[in-house]
Amino acid sequence: MSEVREAVRSRYAGVAKQIALILVGAPSAEAGCCQADGPDCGCSGSYSTDELKEIGLTEAVSLGCGNPTMLAQLAPGQVVLDLGSGAGLDVLLSARRVSPGGHAYGVDMTDEMLVLANSNAHKSGVTNATFFKGTIENVPLPDASVDVVISNCVINLAEDKSVVIREAYRVLRPGGRLAVADMVELEALDPVLKKNLDSWAGCLSGTIPLDEYRAALVDAGFQDPDIQVHATESMPGIEGKIGSVYIRARKP
Repeated sequence: MSEVREAVRSRYAGVAKQIALILVGAPSAEAGCCQADGPDCGCSGSYSTDELKEIGLTEAVSLGCGNPTMLAQLAPGQVVLDLGSGAGLDVLLSARRVSPGGHAYGVDMTDEMLVLANSNAHKSGVTNATFFKGTIENVPLPDASVDVVISNCVINLAEDKSVVIREAYRVLRPGGRLAVADMVELEALDPVLKKNLDSWAGCLSGTIPLDEYRAALVDAGFQDPDIQVHATESMPGIEGKIGSVYIRARKP
């Protein structure tokens, strides 16, 4: 396992344990992801109270930078894959929307997150969701088996984003759609920060510029890539700027 991947795995193994404690100690809407992932996680307020009530969970199980399920326009009977599914919130919301007849899959490399996701699935009563152990660079699903690929602030954590994007393209059926929330580099970050493993695991160092992201989508074969910046941040004492983006693209 590479140093970057181990840094990411270790961070989110610890975060999974923190989320589990938050859920037990304060199961309310106020017990958000930022209690576990710090004040800049960016996910708070991304999900409506009604959709969270659907599955009996709170934002405490999200570590994302947006809500990719609102981009996906899911319909009953579809198959959905979440890259880096974490505690399972986006998978469980998607599973509800594709029912009846559909299924939602989540892939994650962290054992502690998989335990938490399966526990949340059991609590929610959702039965059409499956969580796999694996990496987002090597998804354990066959070619052309998925209608929609979603992801929430995870692709930036990969060492090579183009590999992940090609893998998403591989598992999508013709006409399938990519709908992800992610972090990007809007202004060049300090080269020293770009090499920091803790900052990489924290969704900073691994970000890439918008043009590079768009080129990776086109090179993989996606059509009509649309990238919309919905929030920007400048870190105190750090040169450069990062942004939260919503990304949509289609497989022809």
